[in-house]
Amino acid sequence: MCSARSVEATKTPVDELVAFEVATRDLVGVALRSVEQLEVSLPQFRLLLVLHELGRSTSTQCAHALGVVGSSVTRLADRLDASGHLVRGTDPSNRSVVTLQLSDQGRRVVKMATARRRRELSRVLDQLDPAERAACAAALRSLHERLGDEHTDDVYRPMPL
Repeated sequence: MCSARSVEATKTPVDELVAFEVATRDLVGVALRSVEQLEVSLPQFRLLLVLHELGRSTSTQCAHALGVVGSSVTRLADRLDASGHLVRGTDPSNRSVVTLQLSDQGRRVVKMATARRRRELSRVLDQLDPAERAACAAALRSLHERLGDEHTDDVYRPMPL
């Protein structure tokens, strides 16, 4: 929750801040429910999602995208490689660089989670007035642009979930 001092420093009214905090919790709940009952853990799914978004990537690129240290990606990749969800490779120009990419099984897991999210969101969004839904979508796109702005400190960049 915001402290009184941080609320005073913003032009955004407290009730609007609270509405965004609640929406954040709601959307995180949708994301978490979408990965329930998958054959991978949430941290493993996050790595699969990064690979889905970036394509074939180095361990270092994945660690940066996840906001973790390289050894964490190595442990996640070990398990996901053993379970058949990703494939390890090397960079032809530098064989010491480890690359990771989704396997068909990994793509299937990402597709299943995405479909679950869309079903849950659609069930709720279909109940909104179309104009209200369009206004919400426009506001969320604008918010995403500002949160993902390249000038934003890395601490606040969007994280795969």
